[in-house]
Amino acid sequence: MAIKTEMLRCFVTVARNGNLADAAHKLGRTPSAVSMMLKQLEDHLGAPLFESERKSKLTALGLFTLDEASRELDHFKRAVTAIENYAQGRSGVVRIAVVPSVAETILPRIVREFLRDHPNVHIDIQDMDSAAVLRELERERVDLGIATGPGLNSEIESEDLFSDAFGIVCRADHPLVTSGDQHSWDDLASWPFIANGLCAQITDDAIQRIIANSMLMVRNTTSLLAMVRADVGITVLPRLVVDNAAGDIKFLPVVKPLARRRIHILRRTRTRLSPVTDNFQSIVRSFAARTANET
Repeated sequence: MAIKTEMLRCFVTVARNGNLADAAHKLGRTPSAVSMMLKQLEDHLGAPLFESERKSKLTALGLFTLDEASRELDHFKRAVTAIENYAQGRSGVVRIAVVPSVAETILPRIVREFLRDHPNVHIDIQDMDSAAVLRELERERVDLGIATGPGLNSEIESEDLFSDAFGIVCRADHPLVTSGDQHSWDDLASWPFIANGLCAQITDDAIQRIIANSMLMVRNTTSLLAMVRADVGITVLPRLVVDNAAGDIKFLPVVKPLARRRIHILRRTRTRLSPVTDNFQSIVRSFAARTANET
């Protein structure tokens, strides 16, 4: 006969109460049922756990068994709680890779709302460009990605979250700022232009010619904005990228033709998300809907 967890719980309850009646009441069983379970345990061990039938004093084996059983029952209780919390999305780890513009703008609000209801969840955030986000997902180093552009293979599935408009980014004292409210990509032709990785998403022929003729490519957003501040040139970026920029940087909307960057949430196709990661994804969707209205 194998020793069952319920046998250990029965013994520990009797040992701590010192009699069958009180232990049976706490366990929700009859005294005879508790007595029978204790006898099964003692028969299996081949030695008594109590000095007498009154169950008020433990034998040496009983003392040893009480220590070991108490420790095992505590561990079992913690394990059950951990499993239940994980299953109900109250604990676990969320691993996410996200493009910097989202990490700097809407992600802090997402994390704040999520942690308010999930204080025992560990969140691991990495910010990187869209290509790196896709690589981290493929290598199973993260569970979710928020990036520009959909997944490019059958291993990654994508979901459209929101989009924001591209515009001209320049210094606040640049002549384009005072040249009117209606801007086009042709306005870039007269000024030194700094290309960046996001430019490829704009299909307009005018901007693509300007990108092809540019002598400077800067892929890091922080470095790119530093170049703009230093009056090296002007560039184009989505609005969300420069929302947190200081007042010395201006975003000028381009009305015709309008170009937009699309942000997607990415995940592995054949991997089921943990409950807590699925909860995080739901909050991302909610914030994305609000961001779509703002942009």
